[in-house]
Amino acid sequence: MSKTRERIPKLVDNNTGIELPVSSWWRKLCEVIPRVYVSGDLHPHGNQAEKQLAEWRTEGITHIFDCREEWDDSEIVKRHAPEIRYFDIGTHDHGGRQEFDWFDHGTELMEEALLDPESKILIHCHMGVNRAPSMAFALSLRLGHGIKEGLQAIRSARPIAAILYADHALVWHGMKQGWSGKRVERGLREVLDWHTSNKIDLRWVISRIRSVEKDPA
Repeated sequence: MSKTRERIPKLVDNNTGIELPVSSWWRKLCEVIPRVYVSGDLHPHGNQAEKQLAEWRTEGITHIFDCREEWDDSEIVKRHAPEIRYFDIGTHDHGGRQEFDWFDHGTELMEEALLDPESKILIHCHMGVNRAPSMAFALSLRLGHGIKEGLQAIRSARPIAAILYADHALVWHGMKQGWSGKRVERGLREVLDWHTSNKIDLRWVISRIRSVEKDPA
């Protein structure tokens, strides 16, 4: 097994002590910075989705930000957790460029939600690997966290987070802050250096999730 795979710790069932597979990180709530959580999406089966929503409510989640363009859970959230506010901020996950408007819109809504000291927000996409962690990184920059500090906080809390669009988030933030071209370049180098030092086998992680996705029971 490669070192990049070994860096992803297995979860342990609290009741049995049995180690769970890497795919168990998929729908696990992970607090990446204070009051900001990242996870995968709701289970496609109604009973399982209701159970997840109950867990989110118990954790104190007050706002859900859904980064998927391919699905919409607004109705099930409204039906089973009406006190949680749901925001559709969907985008693609094709590996191409993320629009700066996406980061602007999402982080603005999130920053407003966090003005309430009792709020806890959940950012999710399908797997919680690329889009949601990248949006969480953009939010951490907007809130004043450092580049490597933000990336490391996300990866430490959620070891399967590849944060694929971190470079787009960095350029967005630099332009928003009026950084010079050279400062943006330094920031991009910092993002690249962090990714180089903290490699993750993205295809392998996705394949592990896909393997259980085929049997969603």
